[in-house]
Amino acid sequence: DRKIRRLEIERQALQKDIEGDHAKEIKERIKSIDKEVADLRETTSELELKWKNEKEVLVGIRADKTELESLKMQADTAETAADLGTVAEIRYGRIPHVQKELETKLKRLKTLQKSRRVLNEEVAEQDIAAVVSRWTGIPVARMLEEEAAKLGRMEDSLKASIIGQDNAVKKVTDAVKRSRVGISDPNRPIGSFLFLGPTGVGKTELSRKLAEFMFNDPEALVRVDMSEFMEKHSVAKLIGAPPGYVGYEESGTLTERIRHRPYAVVLFDEIEKAHPEVFNILLQVLDSGHLTDGKGRKVNFKNTIIVLTSNIGGEFIDRLAHIGFGTAGATDAMRYEETKEKVMDALKEHFRPEFLNRLDDIIIFDVLAKEALTRIVDTQVEEVVERLREKRIALAFSPEVRSWLAEKGNNPQYGARPLRRTIQDKILT
Repeated sequence: DRKIRRLEIERQALQKDIEGDHAKEIKERIKSIDKEVADLRETTSELELKWKNEKEVLVGIRADKTELESLKMQADTAETAADLGTVAEIRYGRIPHVQKELETKLKRLKTLQKSRRVLNEEVAEQDIAAVVSRWTGIPVARMLEEEAAKLGRMEDSLKASIIGQDNAVKKVTDAVKRSRVGISDPNRPIGSFLFLGPTGVGKTELSRKLAEFMFNDPEALVRVDMSEFMEKHSVAKLIGAPPGYVGYEESGTLTERIRHRPYAVVLFDEIEKAHPEVFNILLQVLDSGHLTDGKGRKVNFKNTIIVLTSNIGGEFIDRLAHIGFGTAGATDAMRYEETKEKVMDALKEHFRPEFLNRLDDIIIFDVLAKEALTRIVDTQVEEVVERLREKRIALAFSPEVRSWLAEKGNNPQYGARPLRRTIQDKILT
């Protein structure tokens, strides 16, 4: 009905300009609106009739079930009173008759709902989940899926999307599993991580895929650019200004987003650029799982995953060759630990110990090896092929072209980021 009213309002507005410069286009749009309104009314009429028929049958089913319960109670009462004639009449006469009526109505309902169900006989788990999801922003699938089964496939699912970072994926997965099985502190966020590594190796992409997997929505990634919070007063932008200060009427950018989306991955990008006062805010989130905004409202972060990224220690990470933990030996593991020690020393010079100690893990992302880049090329090429196929354009990439893209799209300073631009510039234009 709302859509029909909106279209009718649009039609009236267009009718006033029908003699103007764009008369032809306006007449075509009015014709289109008339057809759409007619189709909507026909659909609405069909749904109303279907709703009426289903409701009539459901009311009858409910009445029959109520009558059956009443008859069973009457029979039990008569049996207690030794009124065997009444017991026989109810159990062998009236109850079978009502049961037959009920079966007929159930068959009728099944026929009516064969193509599409308008009404439900009972409120199911899925119905409750859908309503709660609309109210809270909690994904329906997140509430319905058995969490143990979901966590069991988490690592494989993330590894399929995040190429060349098996070590990072495993560490994130293990920490999330610890939290969800109740080993971790329930008053803290689900997980908190500091991602370190050069640009273009998958730090942001892992955060995005983690949000999509955990909360069934790629939009469940709340990104905060910490370069915007380099001044002390910028803290007010995160949580909102207190009463009496300029901007009090404006809500905090972080707290307001989490109030409306309590299930999310919160990505604090380039955390080293933030003012030290901002770290007091982060400490509160990591320690107690909540923030109080400028208006005094308590905002819950216990259902979020906190991810921080930093370039500190990048000079040590750049020296690393790719370390593949699925197949690597002890030497690679030792080099990884040595590098991590140097990076930790650099982190301790910049961040306070109480901040670093509250993180679940500090994860160093590997430098992308040639094999990983080749797989990334294959993934991005297949995306291009699929998009073109939808437009009925056939395109194939030879192994030589794929190797050339892997070579040209790789940049030690920017990782795999130039690859998409190379495909766009050299292939699609």
